[in-house]
Amino acid sequence: MSNKYYPWIISLRPKTLVLSLSAILMGNSLAYWQRSFDPLIMLLSIITASLLQILSNLANDYGDAIKGSDQQNLTGHKRGLQLGLITLNQLKIALWITVLLCITSGLALLILACNNYRQLLIFVLLGLCSIIAAITYTMGKKPYGYIGLGDFSVLIFFGLVGVIGSDYLQTKVLSTRLILPAIASGLLAVGVLNINNLRDYESDKQHHKRTLIVLIGKTYGCCYHLLLLIISLCLFSLFAYKNLHTFWSGLFLLTLPLYIKHINSVFKFKTVNDAAPLLIQMVKLALLTNLLYCLGIILS
Repeated sequence: MSNKYYPWIISLRPKTLVLSLSAILMGNSLAYWQRSFDPLIMLLSIITASLLQILSNLANDYGDAIKGSDQQNLTGHKRGLQLGLITLNQLKIALWITVLLCITSGLALLILACNNYRQLLIFVLLGLCSIIAAITYTMGKKPYGYIGLGDFSVLIFFGLVGVIGSDYLQTKVLSTRLILPAIASGLLAVGVLNINNLRDYESDKQHHKRTLIVLIGKTYGCCYHLLLLIISLCLFSLFAYKNLHTFWSGLFLLTLPLYIKHINSVFKFKTVNDAAPLLIQMVKLALLTNLLYCLGIILS
């Protein structure tokens, strides 16, 4: 890999794109199940959601750098800015470029998918809220990521907005029954954030970044993680039981042994180095669960 691009690749955090991809695939699978699907709308949805995720990642690095939250946390994760390979000014320029790309991709998606000005206006407002949420997670005078609201934001944007929004762009129908898989998918994304916050507990506490884990402590944080995963699997199961009614809808349950292994590791980890593989494990679990559930929906 060229040294020229390496700092940017690690700063974009390509592994986290799994979260936005999972939400969009879930929403589009549900739309396909409802017999309303356009592959071009799905493609533009994936591109737009990925750009918003990248914007959030870059803004997170910029905000933490300004506040000094990540300067001594090279063990937990390494970014181009932390390593001195990217300057603050370069990162700021990248942020503006990403904002413009988000707007361009988002407008193209809405022009293609929306049938009237009312739908267009609603989704433009949702898009603007997504951009603002991505930027203000760690940036600004009162970033909500520093007061324990990051988990709630992830649930909203990677669950309800991502899944139900992408389904609506296909079907033009707002269905309340989709709340179950939307929240379930969102909770898995919150699980990824939770492992990230467990890993960064000491650093965040030292720099007064009050994530939910800092507020409740590591022990309760592990219990909270277990609760997130149990509720997610229960909601997936409930939707499948009430709506899908086929053998295929239970495919996602094949991941149960992996969840048991993951939870066991979460309650045993002690150091930052122990937490690093847990984060990769949780990302893979979230993706695999969502993919198997999407496959079950399609086959149903």
